[in-house]
Amino acid sequence: MIYPIVAYGNPILKKEAEEIHEGEEISNLIQDMFSTMDHANGVGLAAPQINQGVRLFVIDSTLMLDEDDTEKGIRRAFINPIILDEYGDNYGFEEGCLSIPDVRAEIIRPEKLTIEYYDENWNLKEEEFSGMTARVIQHEYDHLEGILFVDYLKGLKKRLLQSKLIEVSKGRVPTDYRMIYPLK
Repeated sequence: MIYPIVAYGNPILKKEAEEIHEGEEISNLIQDMFSTMDHANGVGLAAPQINQGVRLFVIDSTLMLDEDDTEKGIRRAFINPIILDEYGDNYGFEEGCLSIPDVRAEIIRPEKLTIEYYDENWNLKEEEFSGMTARVIQHEYDHLEGILFVDYLKGLKKRLLQSKLIEVSKGRVPTDYRMIYPLK
């Protein structure tokens, strides 16, 4: 099933997501999230973006890498993730979001992280990621905390995007995927 994506302005995007109870059957939701992400040409999708207030996200960072990159991308689900540490040099990269189409901004993030999470089979994992994979994880993890990438913008940068954000919330931005708009 392909879900509609929740647009900027919907309150669920600003709420902290709730933990999923261990052993809960979520394999269909995970597969639907991958299908929804792929349909929208995304590299990550968090459950709140499909109106599900639970601590789950999926990513496919292989789409972010060039042929000559030494980093290997991953396609994976993260259940009840906890970022244990973020470290390394901070670097900027222009981010976008399926919930905020047509809006991009340079966001500064640490280059590496260590994260604990459950995989699709409820196996507890602790792993280190770097580069683009770490960035995609950080972006999707923020969704579970009720943080959007535009929340990192300050002053003039944020004011310049304000009218675009209002247009997104009113459904006045074309997309190739279905969306749920809060203020249409």
